[in-house]
Amino acid sequence: MDKSFLIFLAIPLFFVMIVIELAYGLLRGKNNYRLNDAVTSINIGLISRFPTILNLGFQGVIFAYAAQSLNLKLLPENSIYTYLFAFVLYDFCYYWMHRLHHEYKILWGTHVVHHHGEEFNLATALRQTSTGFLWKWIFFLPMMIVGVPATVFVTVGGLNLVYQFWVHTEHVGKLGWYEKIFITPSNHRIHHAKNPEYIDANYGGVFILWDRLFGTYIEERDDLKPVYGTVKPLRSWNPLWANVEIFAHMLRDSIYTERWRDKLKVWVASTKWRPNDVAKRFPSAAETIDFYDKFDSKIATSQQMFVGLQTLMNPVIAMMIFFTVKDQAHTETAIFGILLLAGAIIISFVLLGRYWGLVAESIRALVVVYLCWYTDLLNPDLLVTQAILLQALINLSSILLILAFGNQRALAADRNA
Repeated sequence: MDKSFLIFLAIPLFFVMIVIELAYGLLRGKNNYRLNDAVTSINIGLISRFPTILNLGFQGVIFAYAAQSLNLKLLPENSIYTYLFAFVLYDFCYYWMHRLHHEYKILWGTHVVHHHGEEFNLATALRQTSTGFLWKWIFFLPMMIVGVPATVFVTVGGLNLVYQFWVHTEHVGKLGWYEKIFITPSNHRIHHAKNPEYIDANYGGVFILWDRLFGTYIEERDDLKPVYGTVKPLRSWNPLWANVEIFAHMLRDSIYTERWRDKLKVWVASTKWRPNDVAKRFPSAAETIDFYDKFDSKIATSQQMFVGLQTLMNPVIAMMIFFTVKDQAHTETAIFGILLLAGAIIISFVLLGRYWGLVAESIRALVVVYLCWYTDLLNPDLLVTQAILLQALINLSSILLILAFGNQRALAADRNA
Protein backbone atom coordinates (compact mmCIF):
# COMPACT_ATOMS: atom_id res chain seq x y z
CA MET A 1 0.00 0.00 0.00
CA ASP A 2 2.06 2.91 -1.28
CA LYS A 3 1.66 5.91 -3.54
CA SER A 4 5.03 5.39 -5.22
CA PHE A 5 3.37 4.07 -8.39
CA LEU A 6 1.60 7.38 -9.06
CA ILE A 7 4.72 9.34 -8.17
CA PHE A 8 6.94 7.35 -10.53
CA LEU A 9 4.35 7.75 -13.30
CA ALA A 10 4.54 11.51 -12.77
CA ILE A 11 8.36 11.72 -12.80
CA PRO A 12 8.65 12.39 -16.57
CA LEU A 13 6.12 15.21 -16.22
CA PHE A 14 8.03 16.59 -13.23
CA PHE A 15 11.24 16.78 -15.23
CA VAL A 16 9.50 18.39 -18.20
CA MET A 17 8.09 21.05 -15.88
CA ILE A 18 11.51 21.59 -14.30
CA VAL A 19 13.05 22.15 -17.75
CA ILE A 20 10.24 24.57 -18.67
CA GLU A 21 10.68 26.52 -15.42
CA LEU A 22 14.45 26.67 -15.94
CA ALA A 23 14.04 27.90 -19.53
CA TYR A 24 11.46 30.47 -18.47
CA GLY A 25 13.71 31.80 -15.70
CA LEU A 26 16.68 32.09 -18.07
CA LEU A 27 14.64 33.86 -20.75
CA ARG A 28 13.15 36.33 -18.23
CA GLY A 29 16.43 36.93 -16.42
CA LYS A 30 14.98 35.42 -13.24
CA ASN A 31 16.75 32.08 -13.11
CA ASN A 32 16.81 30.60 -9.60
CA TYR A 33 18.41 27.25 -10.40
CA ARG A 34 21.90 26.28 -9.28
CA LEU A 35 23.35 22.99 -10.50
CA ASN A 36 24.47 21.84 -7.05
CA ASP A 37 21.21 22.70 -5.30
CA ALA A 38 18.99 21.20 -8.02
CA VAL A 39 21.04 18.02 -8.45
CA THR A 40 20.99 17.45 -4.68
CA SER A 41 17.20 17.83 -4.67
CA ILE A 42 16.88 15.27 -7.46
CA ASN A 43 19.24 12.79 -5.77
CA ILE A 44 17.40 13.08 -2.46
CA GLY A 45 14.13 12.47 -4.27
CA LEU A 46 15.44 9.39 -6.07
CA ILE A 47 16.66 7.63 -2.94
CA SER A 48 13.53 8.55 -0.95
CA ARG A 49 11.44 5.80 -2.60
CA PHE A 50 13.77 2.90 -1.80
CA PRO A 51 12.79 2.33 1.86
CA THR A 52 9.23 1.72 0.67
CA ILE A 53 10.29 -0.40 -2.32
CA LEU A 54 12.35 -2.56 0.05
CA ASN A 55 9.41 -2.81 2.46
CA LEU A 56 11.35 -1.22 5.30
CA GLY A 57 9.27 -0.28 8.31
CA PHE A 58 5.93 -1.77 9.27
CA GLN A 59 3.31 0.72 8.09
CA GLY A 60 1.92 -1.76 5.55
CA VAL A 61 1.36 -4.39 8.23
CA ILE A 62 -0.32 -1.92 10.57
CA PHE A 63 -2.49 -0.46 7.81
CA ALA A 64 -3.57 -3.96 6.82
CA TYR A 65 -4.41 -4.83 10.44
CA ALA A 66 -6.37 -1.58 10.93
CA ALA A 67 -8.26 -2.08 7.65
CA GLN A 68 -9.25 -5.64 8.60
CA SER A 69 -9.67 -5.61 12.39
CA LEU A 70 -10.45 -2.00 13.31
CA ASN A 71 -12.41 -1.01 10.23
CA LEU A 72 -15.75 0.62 11.07
CA LYS A 73 -16.81 0.22 7.40
CA LEU A 74 -18.51 3.58 7.28
CA LEU A 75 -17.71 4.23 3.62
CA PRO A 76 -19.05 2.40 0.57
CA GLU A 77 -16.52 1.12 -1.92
CA ASN A 78 -16.52 2.22 -5.57
CA SER A 79 -18.32 5.48 -4.76
CA ILE A 80 -17.22 8.89 -5.99
CA TYR A 81 -18.24 10.29 -2.60
CA THR A 82 -15.81 7.94 -0.87
CA TYR A 83 -13.00 9.32 -3.05
CA LEU A 84 -14.03 12.93 -2.38
CA PHE A 85 -14.35 12.39 1.36
CA ALA A 86 -11.05 10.51 1.48
CA PHE A 87 -9.31 13.27 -0.50
CA VAL A 88 -10.40 15.91 2.03
CA LEU A 89 -9.78 13.68 5.05
CA TYR A 90 -6.29 12.81 3.78
CA ASP A 91 -5.38 16.49 3.56
CA PHE A 92 -6.78 17.10 7.05
CA CYS A 93 -4.60 14.28 8.42
CA TYR A 94 -1.69 15.58 6.35
CA TYR A 95 -2.07 19.05 7.89
CA TRP A 96 -1.67 17.70 11.43
CA MET A 97 1.10 15.33 10.45
CA HIS A 98 2.94 18.17 8.71
CA ARG A 99 2.39 20.67 11.51
CA LEU A 100 3.58 18.34 14.26
CA HIS A 101 6.62 17.42 12.19
CA HIS A 102 7.60 21.08 12.40
CA GLU A 103 6.94 21.35 16.14
CA TYR A 104 8.68 18.29 17.64
CA LYS A 105 12.32 17.48 17.09
CA ILE A 106 12.15 13.73 16.52
CA LEU A 107 9.45 14.26 13.91
CA TRP A 108 11.34 17.20 12.41
CA GLY A 109 14.29 14.87 11.91
CA THR A 110 12.31 12.94 9.29
CA HIS A 111 10.98 16.05 7.53
CA VAL A 112 13.78 18.62 7.63
CA VAL A 113 15.37 17.23 4.46
CA HIS A 114 12.56 18.80 2.43
CA HIS A 115 13.46 22.25 3.76
CA HIS A 116 17.23 22.28 3.33
CA GLY A 117 17.11 23.69 -0.20
CA GLU A 118 18.14 27.33 -0.34
CA GLU A 119 16.49 27.86 -3.72
CA PHE A 120 12.76 27.59 -4.26
CA ASN A 121 11.92 25.91 -7.54
CA LEU A 122 10.22 22.80 -8.86
CA ALA A 123 13.32 20.70 -8.20
CA THR A 124 12.92 21.56 -4.50
CA ALA A 125 9.65 19.62 -4.50
CA LEU A 126 11.62 16.43 -5.13
CA ARG A 127 13.47 16.73 -1.80
CA GLN A 128 11.53 14.02 0.02
CA THR A 129 12.54 12.22 3.18
CA SER A 130 13.87 8.66 3.21
CA THR A 131 12.92 8.20 6.88
CA GLY A 132 9.27 9.24 6.79
CA PHE A 133 8.18 5.58 6.97
CA LEU A 134 9.16 5.58 10.66
CA TRP A 135 6.03 7.32 11.93
CA LYS A 136 4.10 9.29 9.31
CA TRP A 137 1.71 6.34 9.06
CA ILE A 138 0.42 7.09 12.57
CA PHE A 139 -1.38 10.19 11.35
CA PHE A 140 -3.26 8.34 8.60
CA LEU A 141 -4.53 5.41 10.69
CA PRO A 142 -7.92 7.14 11.20
CA MET A 143 -8.53 6.78 7.47
CA MET A 144 -8.15 3.00 7.70
CA ILE A 145 -10.37 2.86 10.77
CA VAL A 146 -13.30 4.75 9.22
CA GLY A 147 -13.14 2.44 6.22
CA VAL A 148 -11.23 4.16 3.43
CA PRO A 149 -10.36 1.30 1.02
CA ALA A 150 -6.66 0.72 0.38
CA THR A 151 -6.90 1.62 -3.31
CA VAL A 152 -8.69 4.85 -2.46
CA PHE A 153 -6.11 5.72 0.20
CA VAL A 154 -3.20 5.17 -2.19
CA THR A 155 -4.92 7.16 -4.94
CA VAL A 156 -5.77 10.23 -2.87
CA GLY A 157 -2.37 10.13 -1.15
CA GLY A 158 -0.61 10.10 -4.50
CA LEU A 159 -2.78 12.91 -5.87
CA ASN A 160 -2.11 14.97 -2.74
CA LEU A 161 1.65 14.66 -3.16
CA VAL A 162 1.56 15.24 -6.92
CA TYR A 163 -0.50 18.42 -6.38
CA GLN A 164 2.17 19.77 -4.06
CA PHE A 165 4.78 19.66 -6.83
CA TRP A 166 3.60 22.69 -8.81
CA VAL A 167 3.43 25.06 -5.83
CA HIS A 168 7.24 25.04 -5.47
CA THR A 169 7.93 27.99 -7.77
CA GLU A 170 8.71 31.69 -7.55
CA HIS A 171 7.37 32.45 -11.03
CA VAL A 172 3.66 32.37 -10.10
CA GLY A 173 2.25 35.31 -8.15
CA LYS A 174 -0.88 35.48 -6.02
CA LEU A 175 -3.98 33.84 -7.49
CA GLY A 176 -6.87 35.83 -6.01
CA TRP A 177 -9.77 33.82 -4.58
CA TYR A 178 -7.87 30.56 -5.14
CA GLU A 179 -5.47 31.60 -2.35
CA LYS A 180 -8.31 31.48 0.18
CA ILE A 181 -9.08 27.80 -0.40
CA PHE A 182 -6.05 26.03 -1.83
CA ILE A 183 -2.30 25.83 -1.29
CA THR A 184 -0.62 28.02 -3.91
CA PRO A 185 2.96 28.98 -4.79
CA SER A 186 2.54 32.22 -2.83
CA ASN A 187 1.46 30.69 0.47
CA HIS A 188 3.81 27.72 0.06
CA ARG A 189 6.76 30.08 -0.41
CA ILE A 190 5.99 31.23 3.12
CA HIS A 191 6.10 27.64 4.36
CA HIS A 192 9.65 27.23 3.00
CA ALA A 193 10.86 30.63 4.25
CA LYS A 194 13.11 30.91 7.30
CA ASN A 195 12.34 34.58 7.94
CA PRO A 196 11.22 35.05 11.57
CA GLU A 197 8.09 36.77 10.24
CA TYR A 198 7.14 33.75 8.14
CA ILE A 199 8.42 30.65 9.88
CA ASP A 200 6.15 27.73 10.87
CA ALA A 201 3.08 28.43 8.78
CA ASN A 202 0.90 27.15 5.91
CA TYR A 203 1.05 23.40 6.50
CA GLY A 204 -1.75 22.18 4.23
CA GLY A 205 -1.02 19.89 1.29
CA VAL A 206 -3.88 20.87 -1.02
CA PHE A 207 -6.15 23.07 1.13
CA ILE A 208 -5.09 26.24 2.95
CA LEU A 209 -8.42 26.09 4.82
CA TRP A 210 -6.91 24.14 7.72
CA ASP A 211 -4.26 26.82 8.31
CA ARG A 212 -6.90 29.54 8.28
CA LEU A 213 -9.08 27.50 10.65
CA PHE A 214 -6.33 26.57 13.14
CA GLY A 215 -4.40 29.85 13.14
CA THR A 216 -1.26 28.87 11.21
CA TYR A 217 -1.88 30.91 8.06
CA ILE A 218 0.53 33.70 7.10
CA GLU A 219 0.17 35.70 3.90
CA GLU A 220 3.13 36.56 1.70
CA ARG A 221 4.08 40.23 2.00
CA ASP A 222 5.10 42.40 -0.94
CA ASP A 223 7.71 44.15 1.21
CA LEU A 224 9.38 41.02 2.63
CA LYS A 225 10.97 38.53 0.25
CA PRO A 226 11.18 34.97 1.61
CA VAL A 227 14.65 33.63 2.40
CA TYR A 228 14.68 29.87 1.88
CA GLY A 229 16.33 27.03 3.73
CA THR A 230 16.50 26.01 7.37
CA VAL A 231 17.41 28.31 10.25
CA LYS A 232 20.24 25.88 10.97
CA PRO A 233 21.63 25.35 7.42
CA LEU A 234 22.78 21.95 6.21
CA ARG A 235 25.89 23.20 4.33
CA SER A 236 26.26 19.95 2.41
CA TRP A 237 25.24 18.30 -0.87
CA ASN A 238 25.30 14.82 0.67
CA PRO A 239 21.83 13.20 0.47
CA LEU A 240 22.62 10.68 3.21
CA TRP A 241 23.78 13.38 5.62
CA ALA A 242 20.68 15.41 4.79
CA ASN A 243 18.53 12.52 6.03
CA VAL A 244 20.43 11.79 9.24
CA GLU A 245 21.87 15.18 10.28
CA ILE A 246 19.18 16.04 12.84
CA PHE A 247 19.29 12.55 14.36
CA ALA A 248 23.08 12.75 14.62
CA HIS A 249 22.89 16.10 16.39
CA MET A 250 20.17 14.87 18.75
CA LEU A 251 22.27 11.82 19.59
CA ARG A 252 25.31 14.05 20.26
CA ASP A 253 23.27 16.38 22.50
CA SER A 254 21.76 13.42 24.33
CA ILE A 255 25.21 11.96 25.04
CA TYR A 256 26.88 15.18 26.17
CA THR A 257 24.13 16.87 28.17
CA GLU A 258 24.60 16.25 31.89
CA ARG A 259 21.01 16.05 33.13
CA TRP A 260 19.37 12.65 32.62
CA ARG A 261 16.02 14.30 32.07
CA ASP A 262 17.47 16.36 29.23
CA LYS A 263 18.94 13.26 27.59
CA LEU A 264 15.38 12.12 26.93
CA LYS A 265 13.88 15.54 26.38
CA VAL A 266 16.29 16.18 23.49
CA TRP A 267 14.27 13.73 21.38
CA VAL A 268 10.74 14.85 22.21
CA ALA A 269 11.10 18.58 22.82
CA SER A 270 10.24 21.48 20.57
CA THR A 271 12.47 21.93 17.54
CA LYS A 272 13.70 25.19 19.06
CA TRP A 273 14.86 23.66 22.38
CA ARG A 274 18.32 22.38 23.31
CA PRO A 275 19.89 21.80 26.75
CA ASN A 276 21.85 24.87 27.83
CA ASP A 277 25.08 22.98 28.47
CA VAL A 278 25.34 21.43 24.97
CA ALA A 279 24.06 24.60 23.32
CA LYS A 280 27.11 26.38 24.76
CA ARG A 281 29.48 23.53 23.94
CA PHE A 282 28.18 23.00 20.39
CA PRO A 283 26.80 26.31 19.09
CA SER A 284 24.28 26.05 16.27
CA ALA A 285 25.48 26.93 12.77
CA ALA A 286 22.65 29.47 12.71
CA GLU A 287 24.63 31.53 15.22
CA THR A 288 27.80 31.67 13.11
CA ILE A 289 26.54 31.81 9.49
CA ASP A 290 25.06 34.89 7.88
CA PHE A 291 21.27 34.65 7.48
CA TYR A 292 21.45 35.47 3.77
CA ASP A 293 24.53 33.37 2.96
CA LYS A 294 23.81 30.48 0.59
CA PHE A 295 25.96 27.38 0.60
CA ASP A 296 27.69 27.14 -2.77
CA SER A 297 30.68 25.57 -4.47
CA LYS A 298 32.36 26.14 -7.82
CA ILE A 299 33.48 23.21 -9.95
CA ALA A 300 35.20 22.77 -13.31
CA THR A 301 33.15 22.55 -16.51
CA SER A 302 34.18 18.91 -16.97
CA GLN A 303 32.87 18.09 -13.50
CA GLN A 304 29.62 19.94 -14.24
CA MET A 305 29.18 17.88 -17.40
CA PHE A 306 29.85 14.66 -15.49
CA VAL A 307 27.28 15.58 -12.83
CA GLY A 308 24.79 16.51 -15.53
CA LEU A 309 25.29 13.12 -17.18
CA GLN A 310 24.56 11.32 -13.91
CA THR A 311 21.47 13.46 -13.39
CA LEU A 312 20.15 12.31 -16.76
CA MET A 313 20.91 8.62 -16.23
CA ASN A 314 20.01 8.06 -12.57
CA PRO A 315 16.29 8.95 -12.78
CA VAL A 316 15.91 6.59 -15.75
CA ILE A 317 17.61 3.79 -13.82
CA ALA A 318 15.49 4.50 -10.73
CA MET A 319 12.29 4.22 -12.79
CA MET A 320 13.52 0.96 -14.34
CA ILE A 321 14.14 -0.42 -10.84
CA PHE A 322 10.65 0.51 -9.69
CA PHE A 323 8.68 -0.71 -12.68
CA THR A 324 10.51 -4.05 -12.87
CA VAL A 325 10.73 -4.65 -9.12
CA LYS A 326 8.51 -7.76 -9.35
CA ASP A 327 11.09 -9.37 -11.63
CA GLN A 328 13.91 -8.75 -9.15
CA ALA A 329 15.00 -10.75 -6.15
CA HIS A 330 14.91 -8.76 -2.93
CA THR A 331 18.71 -8.84 -2.79
CA GLU A 332 18.90 -7.46 -6.32
CA THR A 333 16.61 -4.54 -5.43
CA ALA A 334 18.72 -3.88 -2.32
CA ILE A 335 21.94 -3.89 -4.38
CA PHE A 336 20.42 -1.52 -6.94
CA GLY A 337 19.35 0.81 -4.10
CA ILE A 338 22.81 0.74 -2.48
CA LEU A 339 24.50 1.45 -5.81
CA LEU A 340 22.15 4.37 -6.48
CA LEU A 341 22.73 5.78 -2.98
CA ALA A 342 26.51 5.39 -3.34
CA GLY A 343 26.36 7.19 -6.68
CA ALA A 344 24.34 10.04 -5.19
CA ILE A 345 26.81 10.44 -2.31
CA ILE A 346 29.75 10.44 -4.72
CA ILE A 347 28.06 13.15 -6.80
CA SER A 348 27.90 15.29 -3.64
CA PHE A 349 31.71 15.09 -3.41
CA VAL A 350 32.11 15.99 -7.07
CA LEU A 351 29.82 18.99 -6.48
CA LEU A 352 32.37 20.19 -3.93
CA GLY A 353 35.09 20.06 -6.60
CA ARG A 354 36.77 17.00 -5.10
CA TYR A 355 38.57 15.15 -7.89
CA TRP A 356 38.87 12.12 -5.63
CA GLY A 357 35.09 11.94 -6.00
CA LEU A 358 35.74 10.86 -9.59
CA VAL A 359 38.12 8.22 -8.29
CA ALA A 360 35.40 7.01 -5.92
CA GLU A 361 32.97 6.81 -8.83
CA SER A 362 35.55 4.80 -10.77
CA ILE A 363 35.67 2.31 -7.89
CA ARG A 364 31.86 2.17 -7.77
CA ALA A 365 31.73 1.58 -11.53
CA LEU A 366 34.31 -1.22 -11.27
CA VAL A 367 32.22 -2.81 -8.51
CA VAL A 368 29.21 -2.69 -10.85
CA VAL A 369 31.24 -4.35 -13.61
CA TYR A 370 32.39 -7.04 -11.18
CA LEU A 371 28.83 -7.68 -9.94
CA CYS A 372 27.47 -7.91 -13.47
CA TRP A 373 30.23 -9.96 -15.10
CA TYR A 374 31.77 -12.08 -12.37
CA THR A 375 28.98 -12.88 -9.89
CA ASP A 376 25.47 -14.31 -9.91
CA LEU A 377 24.10 -11.60 -7.63
CA LEU A 378 22.50 -9.64 -10.49
CA ASN A 379 20.45 -11.24 -13.23
CA PRO A 380 22.14 -10.23 -16.54
CA ASP A 381 18.80 -10.47 -18.36
CA LEU A 382 17.25 -7.71 -16.24
CA LEU A 383 16.98 -4.38 -18.05
CA VAL A 384 18.13 -2.63 -14.88
CA THR A 385 21.30 -4.74 -14.73
CA GLN A 386 22.09 -3.86 -18.31
CA ALA A 387 21.39 -0.16 -17.63
CA ILE A 388 23.66 0.13 -14.57
CA LEU A 389 26.39 -1.76 -16.42
CA LEU A 390 26.11 0.65 -19.37
CA GLN A 391 26.24 3.60 -16.95
CA ALA A 392 29.34 2.16 -15.28
CA LEU A 393 31.16 1.77 -18.60
CA ILE A 394 30.16 5.29 -19.71
CA ASN A 395 31.35 6.70 -16.37
CA LEU A 396 34.69 4.93 -16.54
CA SER A 397 35.30 6.29 -20.04
CA SER A 398 34.19 9.81 -19.03
CA ILE A 399 36.38 9.85 -15.92
CA LEU A 400 39.45 8.74 -17.88
CA LEU A 401 38.89 11.65 -20.27
CA ILE A 402 38.33 14.13 -17.43
CA LEU A 403 41.42 13.05 -15.49
CA ALA A 404 43.57 13.01 -18.63
CA PHE A 405 42.34 16.45 -19.66
CA GLY A 406 42.85 17.74 -16.12
CA ASN A 407 46.43 16.45 -16.03
CA GLN A 408 47.20 18.14 -19.35
CA ARG A 409 45.90 21.46 -18.03
CA ALA A 410 47.94 21.05 -14.85
CA LEU A 411 51.14 20.37 -16.86
CA ALA A 412 50.43 23.37 -19.11
CA ALA A 413 49.96 25.57 -16.04
CA ASP A 414 53.28 24.38 -14.62
CA ARG A 415 55.09 25.21 -17.90
CA ASN A 416 53.53 28.69 -18.03
CA ALA A 417 54.54 29.32 -14.46
